[in-house]
Amino acid sequence: TPTVSCHQHNERQRTDELLESLKAGSRIAVVSDAGMPGISDPGGWLVAEAIAAGVAVIPIPGANAALSALVASGFPTDEFLFLGFLPEKAGARRTKLEMLAAEAESCEGARTLVFYEAPHRILETLADLESVWGPELRVVVARELTKIHEEFLRGTVADARRELCGRDRIRGEITLL
Repeated sequence: TPTVSCHQHNERQRTDELLESLKAGSRIAVVSDAGMPGISDPGGWLVAEAIAAGVAVIPIPGANAALSALVASGFPTDEFLFLGFLPEKAGARRTKLEMLAAEAESCEGARTLVFYEAPHRILETLADLESVWGPELRVVVARELTKIHEEFLRGTVADARRELCGRDRIRGEITLL
């Protein structure tokens, strides 16, 4: 089956080409090597444009790190907020977390927050979480879900930071709850 690259840097340009193929009767499957297309992954723009053009969109669910991590986290699943990737820049990330903390104070009951994070930023993000919510904040760091090196670190944010700081290198896709 022929494949066409569609990623965050070319999705908008590639969409026109793919829509023309769809309108001509072709069938297209959007497949991702890093998650479920359209969920913090390319595919969302193409879906929106296909719907606007009157093209049928048929989802075939696949692995989704956010939901897999949530289910295995032990945290409440009846109300959660998926936020994708936090901002890369430290100041913007900290501001976002402070806004979430302020919202949490005004809400009744607890809800689970779910983020994706890059391995090279996880320690900084955990430090920001600790700074905003305190060292006793309960977290789950889910890494490499459904793969051979799958791992769940459960405990306080301080414990998770200590564990990861002791490693030579942190690899893989990370979901943080």
